[in-house]
Amino acid sequence: MNKFTTLILSLWLLAGASSAQVNVSKAPEDPNRPDTVKKWAISGVNSLLLNQSSFSNWASGGINSVAGTLLLDYNFNYTKERWNWDNHVLVGYGFSKQKDVGLRKTDDRYLLYSNLGYKLKGYWYASFFASLQSQFANGFEYNSDGTETLISGPFAPAYVGFGPGITYKKSDNWKINISPLASRITLVNDDYLSSIGAFGVDPGKKSRYEFGFNLNAYRKDEIMKNINLEHILMLYSNYLDNPQNVDINYTLNLFMKVNSYISANFGIQLIYDDDTTFPYTNNAGETAYRPQLQFKEIFGAGFTYKFGGAK
Repeated sequence: MNKFTTLILSLWLLAGASSAQVNVSKAPEDPNRPDTVKKWAISGVNSLLLNQSSFSNWASGGINSVAGTLLLDYNFNYTKERWNWDNHVLVGYGFSKQKDVGLRKTDDRYLLYSNLGYKLKGYWYASFFASLQSQFANGFEYNSDGTETLISGPFAPAYVGFGPGITYKKSDNWKINISPLASRITLVNDDYLSSIGAFGVDPGKKSRYEFGFNLNAYRKDEIMKNINLEHILMLYSNYLDNPQNVDINYTLNLFMKVNSYISANFGIQLIYDDDTTFPYTNNAGETAYRPQLQFKEIFGAGFTYKFGGAK
């Protein structure tokens, strides 16, 4: 396990230890009591974050720009007797437009996650998970000479994961799934990206199969009134190739509610994937490739509509 993995896990444990409040919804514990709990609990958040700047005869300079991000975040959770079925749908797309630069995307992702569990004892479930992650549009690297290079696209990559495991679920806001026998398939459905072996596939191939250890963890706490802190952590270790190199995807979101319809959101995402490499100049002055920490930060204020669950 590398140092970055250790750091992320340490931050996760500290966040759990310092949480101010966890919202817990408990089902009736008497097995002879009629099941009065709603079988489906559906909740979601629709957010439109906007940023805009405009300058005219401004002595210190500036560039006119407009940016927007649409985020759809839904949970569909089913509970009946010992069965629990959690489904999460996350869709995000953002863009920015600057003078003399044009339109460029700032966010592009979707995640479908499903976890079916059968209660064993307490908060523990025998479970099976399945997930899909990808994006909607092509992504480019913008070069200094004005040209652009394709670096990603729809289903390029896409990550499909599934496997049996065990789940600890204390509430809809605090749960962790561990699957020691998880399959992951990386898809690169683009001829150019496939030909250069992007995202770990063999050059010319459009898919790669991995078998290993998968962890998905989620925690959300109300740290102050109308301020919620959310953690999403995904880890994967491929038993078939360098299992010591753990892939990490960690997201931290801070939701600040102004009123029922206005909010401010701040989010950061850290990704380390041993199969995703970036160019750098080595000691010999040559261009080489290696994995690097990926970082994304989004902040904005805008319109939010929530339905279901706590407001």
